[in-house]
Amino acid sequence: MANVTASMVKALREQTGAGMMDCKTALNENDGDIEAAVDWLRAKGLSKAAKKAGRVAAEGLVAIAGSGTKGVVIEVNAETDFVARNELFQQMVRAIADVALSVGGDFEALSNAPFPGSDKTVAEYVQEMVGQIGENMTLRRSAGFEVSAGAVSTYMHSATAPGLGRIGVLVAIESDGDAEKVGQFGRQVAMHVAATNPLAVDVDGVDPETVERERNVFREQAKESGKPENIIEKMVEGRIRKFFEESVLLKQAFVIDPDSTVEQALKALEADIGSPAKIVGFERFALGEGIDKEESDFAAEVAAAVGN
Repeated sequence: MANVTASMVKALREQTGAGMMDCKTALNENDGDIEAAVDWLRAKGLSKAAKKAGRVAAEGLVAIAGSGTKGVVIEVNAETDFVARNELFQQMVRAIADVALSVGGDFEALSNAPFPGSDKTVAEYVQEMVGQIGENMTLRRSAGFEVSAGAVSTYMHSATAPGLGRIGVLVAIESDGDAEKVGQFGRQVAMHVAATNPLAVDVDGVDPETVERERNVFREQAKESGKPENIIEKMVEGRIRKFFEESVLLKQAFVIDPDSTVEQALKALEADIGSPAKIVGFERFALGEGIDKEESDFAAEVAAAVGN
Protein backbone atom coordinates (compact mmCIF):
# COMPACT_ATOMS: atom_id res chain seq x y z
CA MET A 1 0.00 0.00 0.00
CA ALA A 2 1.34 3.41 -0.94
CA ASN A 3 2.33 5.91 1.74
CA VAL A 4 -0.48 8.48 1.67
CA THR A 5 0.86 11.86 2.77
CA ALA A 6 -0.94 14.95 4.02
CA SER A 7 0.08 16.84 0.87
CA MET A 8 -1.53 14.15 -1.31
CA VAL A 9 -4.76 14.39 0.69
CA LYS A 10 -4.68 18.18 0.42
CA ALA A 11 -4.14 18.05 -3.35
CA LEU A 12 -7.03 15.63 -3.84
CA ARG A 13 -9.30 17.73 -1.65
CA GLU A 14 -8.50 20.87 -3.65
CA GLN A 15 -9.18 19.03 -6.89
CA THR A 16 -12.44 17.40 -5.88
CA GLY A 17 -13.84 19.39 -2.97
CA ALA A 18 -14.40 16.15 -1.04
CA GLY A 19 -13.91 15.83 2.72
CA MET A 20 -10.47 15.20 4.17
CA MET A 21 -11.30 11.72 5.47
CA ASP A 22 -12.97 10.77 2.19
CA CYS A 23 -9.87 11.90 0.30
CA LYS A 24 -7.60 9.85 2.54
CA THR A 25 -9.82 6.79 2.11
CA ALA A 26 -9.88 7.26 -1.66
CA LEU A 27 -6.08 7.42 -1.83
CA ASN A 28 -5.69 4.36 0.38
CA GLU A 29 -8.16 2.45 -1.74
CA ASN A 30 -6.24 3.33 -4.91
CA ASP A 31 -2.61 2.95 -3.75
CA GLY A 32 -1.99 6.68 -3.77
CA ASP A 33 -3.03 7.15 -7.42
CA ILE A 34 -4.68 10.58 -7.43
CA GLU A 35 -6.46 10.19 -10.77
CA ALA A 36 -7.87 6.83 -9.70
CA ALA A 37 -8.86 8.41 -6.37
CA VAL A 38 -10.72 11.16 -8.24
CA ASP A 39 -12.71 8.55 -10.16
CA TRP A 40 -13.35 6.64 -6.93
CA LEU A 41 -14.77 9.76 -5.27
CA ARG A 42 -16.90 10.51 -8.32
CA ALA A 43 -18.27 6.97 -8.28
CA LYS A 44 -19.12 7.32 -4.60
CA GLY A 45 -20.81 10.68 -5.22
CA LEU A 46 -18.43 12.46 -2.87
CA SER A 47 -16.40 14.71 -5.13
CA LYS A 48 -18.67 17.75 -4.82
CA ALA A 49 -19.88 17.31 -1.26
CA ALA A 50 -17.56 19.84 0.34
CA LYS A 51 -18.23 22.45 -2.35
CA LYS A 52 -21.94 22.19 -1.61
CA ALA A 53 -21.31 22.80 2.08
CA GLY A 54 -21.12 26.57 1.59
CA ARG A 55 -24.66 26.79 0.28
CA VAL A 56 -27.48 27.82 2.60
CA ALA A 57 -29.55 24.90 3.86
CA ALA A 58 -32.77 26.25 5.36
CA GLU A 59 -35.27 23.67 4.11
CA GLY A 60 -35.40 19.97 5.00
CA LEU A 61 -37.36 18.25 7.75
CA VAL A 62 -38.10 18.32 11.45
CA ALA A 63 -38.61 14.85 12.94
CA ILE A 64 -40.09 13.63 16.21
CA ALA A 65 -39.89 10.26 17.94
CA GLY A 66 -41.33 9.14 21.24
CA SER A 67 -41.96 6.15 23.47
CA GLY A 68 -44.24 7.03 26.38
CA THR A 69 -42.03 8.73 28.94
CA LYS A 70 -39.34 9.70 26.45
CA GLY A 71 -39.35 11.87 23.34
CA VAL A 72 -37.01 13.70 20.97
CA VAL A 73 -37.17 16.26 18.20
CA ILE A 74 -34.47 16.90 15.58
CA GLU A 75 -33.93 19.15 12.56
CA VAL A 76 -32.01 18.17 9.44
CA ASN A 77 -31.65 20.90 6.84
CA ALA A 78 -31.29 20.78 3.08
CA GLU A 79 -31.33 23.47 0.40
CA THR A 80 -34.76 22.92 -1.17
CA ASP A 81 -38.18 21.73 -0.07
CA PHE A 82 -38.03 19.25 -2.96
CA VAL A 83 -35.52 17.17 -0.98
CA ALA A 84 -37.98 16.92 1.92
CA ARG A 85 -40.14 14.77 -0.37
CA ASN A 86 -37.20 12.55 -1.30
CA GLU A 87 -37.79 9.10 0.20
CA LEU A 88 -34.07 8.53 0.76
CA PHE A 89 -33.79 11.80 2.69
CA GLN A 90 -36.90 10.96 4.72
CA GLN A 91 -35.50 7.54 5.62
CA MET A 92 -32.26 9.13 6.79
CA VAL A 93 -34.01 11.76 8.94
CA ARG A 94 -36.32 9.18 10.48
CA ALA A 95 -33.34 6.95 11.28
CA ILE A 96 -31.53 9.88 12.91
CA ALA A 97 -34.60 10.58 15.07
CA ASP A 98 -34.57 6.96 16.24
CA VAL A 99 -30.89 7.28 17.14
CA ALA A 100 -31.66 10.52 18.99
CA LEU A 101 -34.28 8.68 21.04
CA SER A 102 -31.63 6.17 22.12
CA VAL A 103 -29.19 8.90 23.25
CA GLY A 104 -31.78 11.17 24.86
CA GLY A 105 -31.69 13.98 22.31
CA ASP A 106 -28.20 15.25 23.23
CA PHE A 107 -26.80 16.86 20.08
CA GLU A 108 -23.15 15.95 20.57
CA ALA A 109 -24.00 12.37 21.49
CA LEU A 110 -26.30 12.14 18.47
CA SER A 111 -23.70 13.54 16.07
CA ASN A 112 -21.11 11.02 17.24
CA ALA A 113 -23.44 8.02 17.50
CA PRO A 114 -23.18 5.23 14.88
CA PHE A 115 -25.64 5.57 12.02
CA PRO A 116 -27.68 2.33 11.74
CA GLY A 117 -26.24 -0.13 9.24
CA SER A 118 -23.20 2.05 8.56
CA ASP A 119 -19.60 2.31 9.71
CA LYS A 120 -20.00 6.09 9.98
CA THR A 121 -21.26 8.38 12.69
CA VAL A 122 -24.55 10.22 12.17
CA ALA A 123 -22.68 13.44 11.30
CA GLU A 124 -20.42 11.63 8.83
CA TYR A 125 -23.35 9.83 7.24
CA VAL A 126 -25.19 13.11 6.64
CA GLN A 127 -22.12 14.46 4.84
CA GLU A 128 -21.86 11.31 2.77
CA MET A 129 -25.46 11.78 1.68
CA VAL A 130 -24.66 15.29 0.45
CA GLY A 131 -22.93 13.78 -2.54
CA GLN A 132 -25.62 11.18 -3.12
CA ILE A 133 -28.64 13.48 -2.89
CA GLY A 134 -26.88 16.47 -4.45
CA GLU A 135 -27.62 19.22 -1.93
CA ASN A 136 -25.89 20.63 1.11
CA MET A 137 -27.37 19.05 4.23
CA THR A 138 -26.72 19.57 7.93
CA LEU A 139 -27.86 17.99 11.16
CA ARG A 140 -28.75 21.27 12.83
CA ARG A 141 -30.09 20.53 16.31
CA SER A 142 -31.78 18.03 18.59
CA ALA A 143 -33.52 18.02 21.96
CA GLY A 144 -35.29 15.56 24.19
CA PHE A 145 -37.15 14.94 27.43
CA GLU A 146 -37.55 11.95 29.70
CA VAL A 147 -39.79 11.74 32.79
CA SER A 148 -39.84 9.01 35.43
CA ALA A 149 -43.65 9.00 35.47
CA GLY A 150 -46.16 10.75 33.23
CA ALA A 151 -45.68 11.27 29.52
CA VAL A 152 -43.63 13.03 26.87
CA SER A 153 -46.11 13.86 24.12
CA THR A 154 -45.27 14.70 20.52
CA TYR A 155 -47.03 16.62 17.77
CA MET A 156 -46.03 17.30 14.19
CA HIS A 157 -47.64 20.20 12.34
CA SER A 158 -47.63 20.35 8.52
CA ALA A 159 -46.57 16.71 8.36
CA THR A 160 -44.82 15.59 5.17
CA ALA A 161 -44.84 11.95 6.30
CA PRO A 162 -45.45 10.20 9.65
CA GLY A 163 -43.19 11.83 12.25
CA LEU A 164 -41.75 14.26 9.70
CA GLY A 165 -42.74 17.83 8.86
CA ARG A 166 -42.09 21.53 9.40
CA ILE A 167 -43.00 22.13 13.07
CA GLY A 168 -42.30 19.49 15.69
CA VAL A 169 -43.22 19.84 19.37
CA LEU A 170 -42.45 17.91 22.56
CA VAL A 171 -44.29 18.44 25.84
CA ALA A 172 -43.11 16.69 29.01
CA ILE A 173 -45.56 16.21 31.89
CA GLU A 174 -44.68 14.58 35.20
CA SER A 175 -47.52 12.80 36.99
CA ASP A 176 -48.28 9.55 38.79
CA GLY A 177 -51.79 9.59 37.36
CA ASP A 178 -53.27 7.77 34.35
CA ALA A 179 -50.44 7.87 31.81
CA GLU A 180 -52.79 7.59 28.84
CA LYS A 181 -54.83 10.60 29.92
CA VAL A 182 -51.67 12.55 30.71
CA GLY A 183 -50.31 11.71 27.25
CA GLN A 184 -53.54 12.79 25.55
CA PHE A 185 -53.53 16.09 27.39
CA GLY A 186 -49.85 16.53 26.58
CA ARG A 187 -50.59 16.14 22.88
CA GLN A 188 -53.25 18.86 23.12
CA VAL A 189 -50.72 21.13 24.83
CA ALA A 190 -48.20 20.28 22.10
CA MET A 191 -50.73 21.38 19.48
CA HIS A 192 -51.20 24.57 21.48
CA VAL A 193 -47.43 25.17 21.58
CA ALA A 194 -47.20 24.66 17.83
CA ALA A 195 -49.84 27.37 17.34
CA THR A 196 -48.75 29.94 19.94
CA ASN A 197 -44.96 29.48 20.29
CA PRO A 198 -44.71 30.50 23.97
CA LEU A 199 -41.45 31.76 25.47
CA ALA A 200 -41.52 29.58 28.60
CA VAL A 201 -43.68 27.25 30.68
CA ASP A 202 -44.17 29.76 33.50
CA VAL A 203 -43.34 33.35 34.39
CA ASP A 204 -40.15 32.36 36.20
CA GLY A 205 -38.88 30.71 33.04
CA VAL A 206 -38.93 33.90 30.96
CA ASP A 207 -35.50 35.47 30.46
CA PRO A 208 -35.27 38.44 32.89
CA GLU A 209 -33.58 40.51 30.18
CA THR A 210 -36.59 39.96 27.92
CA VAL A 211 -38.96 41.07 30.66
CA GLU A 212 -36.89 44.17 31.39
CA ARG A 213 -36.72 45.08 27.72
CA GLU A 214 -40.49 44.82 27.44
CA ARG A 215 -40.90 46.82 30.63
CA ASN A 216 -38.72 49.64 29.27
CA VAL A 217 -40.67 49.75 26.00
CA PHE A 218 -43.98 49.87 27.86
CA ARG A 219 -42.64 52.60 30.17
CA GLU A 220 -41.61 54.80 27.24
CA GLN A 221 -45.00 54.29 25.64
CA ALA A 222 -46.80 55.16 28.87
CA LYS A 223 -44.77 58.34 29.36
CA GLU A 224 -46.26 59.72 26.17
CA SER A 225 -49.64 59.77 27.93
CA GLY A 226 -48.38 62.57 30.21
CA LYS A 227 -49.79 60.85 33.29
CA PRO A 228 -48.11 60.97 36.74
CA GLU A 229 -45.26 58.54 37.47
CA ASN A 230 -47.30 56.38 39.87
CA ILE A 231 -50.00 55.94 37.22
CA ILE A 232 -47.36 55.18 34.60
CA GLU A 233 -45.96 52.36 36.77
CA LYS A 234 -49.43 50.86 37.16
CA MET A 235 -49.89 51.05 33.39
CA VAL A 236 -46.54 49.32 32.87
CA GLU A 237 -47.37 46.51 35.29
CA GLY A 238 -50.69 46.01 33.54
CA ARG A 239 -48.90 45.70 30.21
CA ILE A 240 -46.41 43.24 31.72
CA ARG A 241 -49.27 41.05 32.95
CA LYS A 242 -50.72 41.14 29.44
CA PHE A 243 -47.30 40.23 28.03
CA PHE A 244 -47.16 37.16 30.28
CA GLU A 245 -50.70 36.16 29.31
CA GLU A 246 -49.66 36.24 25.67
CA SER A 247 -46.21 34.63 25.92
CA VAL A 248 -46.15 32.25 28.92
CA LEU A 249 -47.61 28.78 28.32
CA LEU A 250 -49.53 28.37 31.58
CA LYS A 251 -50.99 31.89 31.31
CA GLN A 252 -52.12 31.58 27.68
CA ALA A 253 -55.71 30.93 26.66
CA PHE A 254 -55.83 27.24 25.73
CA VAL A 255 -56.38 26.88 21.99
CA ILE A 256 -58.38 23.68 22.60
CA ASP A 257 -60.70 25.56 24.99
CA PRO A 258 -60.16 29.36 24.77
CA ASP A 259 -62.38 29.94 27.81
CA SER A 260 -59.67 28.35 29.98
CA THR A 261 -55.99 29.03 30.37
CA VAL A 262 -53.52 26.17 29.98
CA GLU A 263 -52.99 26.34 33.74
CA GLN A 264 -56.73 25.89 34.36
CA ALA A 265 -56.84 23.00 31.90
CA LEU A 266 -53.92 21.40 33.74
CA LYS A 267 -55.83 21.66 37.04
CA ALA A 268 -58.84 20.04 35.36
CA LEU A 269 -56.57 17.17 34.30
CA GLU A 270 -55.35 16.79 37.88
CA ALA A 271 -58.95 16.54 39.10
CA ASP A 272 -59.72 13.94 36.43
CA ILE A 273 -56.73 11.69 37.15
CA GLY A 274 -56.70 12.30 40.91
CA SER A 275 -53.03 13.16 40.95
CA PRO A 276 -50.79 16.23 40.62
CA ALA A 277 -49.43 16.96 37.15
CA LYS A 278 -46.66 19.34 36.15
CA ILE A 279 -45.56 20.54 32.72
CA VAL A 280 -41.80 20.34 33.16
CA GLY A 281 -40.86 21.58 29.71
CA PHE A 282 -41.51 21.82 26.00
CA GLU A 283 -39.51 22.10 22.80
CA ARG A 284 -40.75 23.58 19.54
CA PHE A 285 -38.64 23.21 16.40
CA ALA A 286 -39.84 25.17 13.36
CA LEU A 287 -37.98 24.30 10.19
CA GLY A 288 -35.35 26.87 9.25
CA GLU A 289 -36.13 29.33 12.04
CA GLY A 290 -33.20 31.63 12.72
CA ILE A 291 -31.36 30.76 9.51
CA ASP A 292 -30.46 33.70 7.28
CA LYS A 293 -31.79 32.71 3.88
CA GLU A 294 -30.26 34.01 0.69
CA GLU A 295 -32.56 36.26 -1.30
CA SER A 296 -32.21 35.59 -4.99
CA ASP A 297 -33.29 37.68 -7.96
CA PHE A 298 -34.85 35.03 -10.19
CA ALA A 299 -35.13 37.36 -13.20
CA ALA A 300 -31.45 38.28 -12.91
CA GLU A 301 -30.51 34.59 -12.69
CA VAL A 302 -32.44 33.83 -15.87
CA ALA A 303 -30.89 36.79 -17.67
CA ALA A 304 -27.43 35.67 -16.61
CA ALA A 305 -28.13 32.15 -17.82
CA VAL A 306 -29.32 33.40 -21.20
CA GLY A 307 -26.23 35.57 -21.47
CA ASN A 308 -24.08 32.48 -21.05
